[in-house]
Amino acid sequence: MTTQRTATLTIDGSTAEFPVYTGSLGADVVDIRTLYAKTGTFTFDPGFMSTAACKSSITYIDGDKGELLYRGYPIEQLAVHCDFLETCYLLLNGELPDAEQKVEFEKVITNHTMVHEQLIKFYSGFRRDAHPMAVLVGVVGALSAFYHDAMDVSDEYHRAISAHRLIAKLPTITAMAYKYGRGEPFMYPRNELSYTANFMHMMFGTPCEKYEPNPVLVRALDRILILHADHEQNASTSTVRLAGSSGANPFACIAAGIACLWGPAHGGANEACLEMLEEIHDVSRINEYIKRAKDKNDSFKLMGFGHRVYKNFDPRAKLMRETCHEVLNELGLHDDRLFKLALALEKIALEDEYFVSKKLYPNVDFYSGIVQRALGIPTQLFTGIFAMARTVGWIAQWKEMISDPDQKIGRPRQLYTGAKHRDVPPLDKR
Repeated sequence: MTTQRTATLTIDGSTAEFPVYTGSLGADVVDIRTLYAKTGTFTFDPGFMSTAACKSSITYIDGDKGELLYRGYPIEQLAVHCDFLETCYLLLNGELPDAEQKVEFEKVITNHTMVHEQLIKFYSGFRRDAHPMAVLVGVVGALSAFYHDAMDVSDEYHRAISAHRLIAKLPTITAMAYKYGRGEPFMYPRNELSYTANFMHMMFGTPCEKYEPNPVLVRALDRILILHADHEQNASTSTVRLAGSSGANPFACIAAGIACLWGPAHGGANEACLEMLEEIHDVSRINEYIKRAKDKNDSFKLMGFGHRVYKNFDPRAKLMRETCHEVLNELGLHDDRLFKLALALEKIALEDEYFVSKKLYPNVDFYSGIVQRALGIPTQLFTGIFAMARTVGWIAQWKEMISDPDQKIGRPRQLYTGAKHRDVPPLDKR
């Protein structure tokens, strides 16, 4: 981070100067930390669309170019050449692991996949029909009651242990939420399986017979995890950072991130895509819904098309599209009603002038929802899979924030529009 310029702000004839910082990529930022002291004013930026709340070296997005980098590596290369745990190592440590580091990291994560046996009883406190995200928020938050031996956030070793535990246990906790809702017995992890294959075993296996994960499907889900591992300073990541800025333990911070991700405008988007497809129901009704999507007076929106950040094609969607077709071919599902509908809708969106001109291309949520449904994952669990993948990004961002010497407890300001000072009248005068 370098500064060679200043920005001058003039208010009521008085001027104040502020340093302008240049990062390695992206827009420059104006350092306004002394704004109130110099001018007696604050900035007003609802949604923080023009505010850099932190400095970070983890993830970079260029929405205009359709570019996503993890530690400088293009997501397109990582999704093809690396598995999810290699990506986790990269996000946590800044570099890809060599062969020896990869083996050691996999061993550490594998040895942390089991959860405390008493935690299993925690699930019985939920109704069987509870939403999986409600279960995840509660269970992940409760981890601090079971793993309090490494809770000193100022200790680098403790932070590393907590990171490993969270990455390792989220698949177990997520699979248990699925099993609990179905009334099936929990499946313990199998150490000989890879991270993603183990998750599928815990999801779909039963004590009756040994589950053998399909390598094509394992790779598809592994790619979903890679593509969702981090996405810069989004709402849930900012929530984790804000919670962590108070010194809260990492389990509480990740639970806060999961709660934020639950919102339909954030992690619930791929769930909303499948619900939309169910509403359209059949290929014969596509034109009717396309017409509604173009009508400004109609509240209907095509979910899974366009992206708030990417003004071009979502780079993750390109990879997810390939994976989608690999999975459909492997399972022979091209004639499935919902998949035929999705592919027909995709074709129209990529060719129709209205969508092309507005750059409303299918995004990663559109394809990942289709893939997860093909894998047999219920729609309600889509956001839980997202949380499982994003946990490494959250914990990497949390670790970076805690070790930043400039870190302070988050305290946004406000533009107050309420009543001015007034005195409380006697009861009979109100």
